[in-house]
Amino acid sequence: MRRAALRADIMLLLVAALWGAGFVAQKHAMASMGPFAFNGVRYAIGALLLTPLLAFMLGRRDGAKPSPLSARTTVSGVLLGVVMFAAAGLQQVGIVSTTASRSAFLTGLYVLIVPAIGVLFHQKITAGHIAGGVLAVIGLTMLGIGGAENPAVRNLLGGFTLGDWLVLGCAVLWALHVVLTGHFAPKADPFALAWSQFVTVAVLSVVVAIATEPTTLGGLAGGWMPLVYSGVFVIAIAFTLQIIAQKDAPPSHAAVLMSLEAVFGALFGVLLLRESLSAWEIAGCVVMLAGMLVSQLHRGERTTLERIEQQEPV
Repeated sequence: MRRAALRADIMLLLVAALWGAGFVAQKHAMASMGPFAFNGVRYAIGALLLTPLLAFMLGRRDGAKPSPLSARTTVSGVLLGVVMFAAAGLQQVGIVSTTASRSAFLTGLYVLIVPAIGVLFHQKITAGHIAGGVLAVIGLTMLGIGGAENPAVRNLLGGFTLGDWLVLGCAVLWALHVVLTGHFAPKADPFALAWSQFVTVAVLSVVVAIATEPTTLGGLAGGWMPLVYSGVFVIAIAFTLQIIAQKDAPPSHAAVLMSLEAVFGALFGVLLLRESLSAWEIAGCVVMLAGMLVSQLHRGERTTLERIEQQEPV
């Protein structure tokens, strides 16, 4: 179990790095296409990349064994996909009016929300989670003050844009996604589960894009680089690794490792997009990150897989 846990931690850190760089790709793509068109294409790319692997697995299936793409796995994948569609949509629309670095840190707050949602799945909220929440609120306030353009109006919410609030909403949905992934992953084939949710997000996003966005082939071609990076690395690789890793990592522990995407997002935002952070914003990010880490000081829960092995309810 220790080796499996270490392998899961390494995969989750890789997920965080890929997601962090993905904030830069997301911000860049908005210059040439709408948010739902971007999501539709990148999730379609992720699904297409997994299709040959899934077809190979189905072709080699022993008739005595259940299909990797069972009805239960498909339903679980569709449910995850609906949550992911809503989360990714809010995030992509929100990032239009905020920076990649701010979006990365605000999204990272899901690490504090995961334990609260996890109560429904027999997980406990500890003193560490409460302390982490207090630090996160302080950090958010500092981030908001630091982002206000006019010093005269710097108050509790003065620095927040609509984009910031949308990204905060997506953090709640990502927290739900992490908890649900931890619940479904031990009982399903990871590639079939990932493929099902990618297809769901792609279909829903394309429908919304056709109905609401003036998307053109020229616009998609102009953003081909962020589309390819996001479709291959952020979607196909990172989200599939998340499912594999969460077979051996409880949701709240997985969340704190994946929340390091905020650090990578801020780093890549500064290095690649030449975004800048004020002293207040940097301090706020540090306090928020401290809150994320403090919230995990007392883990206290076991993985869903361990509970299944011990015949406990999940």
